[in-house]
Amino acid sequence: MTNQPSRAGNGLLSALPDEAWLRIQPHLQRVDLPLGQTLYQPGGKLNHVYFPVDAIVSLLYVMQNGDSAEIAVVGHEGIVGIALFMGGESTPSSAVVQSGGYGYRLPSRVIKEEFNASVTVMHLLLRYTQALITQMAQTAVCNRHHTLDQQLCRWLLLSLDRLQGSDLVMTQELIANMLGVRREGVTNAAMNLQRAGLITYARGHIHVVDRQGLEQRTCECYAVVKREYDRLLAPDKLA
Repeated sequence: MTNQPSRAGNGLLSALPDEAWLRIQPHLQRVDLPLGQTLYQPGGKLNHVYFPVDAIVSLLYVMQNGDSAEIAVVGHEGIVGIALFMGGESTPSSAVVQSGGYGYRLPSRVIKEEFNASVTVMHLLLRYTQALITQMAQTAVCNRHHTLDQQLCRWLLLSLDRLQGSDLVMTQELIANMLGVRREGVTNAAMNLQRAGLITYARGHIHVVDRQGLEQRTCECYAVVKREYDRLLAPDKLA
């Protein structure tokens, strides 16, 4: 058994040119990403980027009164910490593990060196950043104009796209914090989806019974985000 990092579990690592992968591989460290872990705080200096493998990380804005709302989710398709290669050392958002698992972290110096040294790596990371910005913008629109049922469907579908299988371990309180709503609202929305035969929900465990039904019930926001990720990060685009 080897402890060498593998590029197979993360889309961006898999898409790196071989020479770039060989340069960063010695600097990658496998790390556990347990549920609820905070990877960075608002305004704090970012020392690493993270490449999730089977974990999901939520990017959150936290208000002065402690209320929060999710602006994007990152899983095996992406990277957490884009501020480092976009020219900043910090960000006003926080990053919290939404679904536990593991990933790889890379020191800030290494990701900045690769971004500046390789046009191919730069274009890859910029395409991912454009897809992430689309998700952020669509989340803002969705939270303003669509029902909580539709928002929950969108959130579930985006989360499932970043996991293997049809199950999520998530408390109502955590979902409420992600969506920026009251816990009672999440309870009602989840019960609506359960009565419709789309999910089962008990003791923080969500099982998606009918994914196609979720896609039909959600708003257009999910499809907009998925199309942009597929367009920008499709294998032929990353070659």
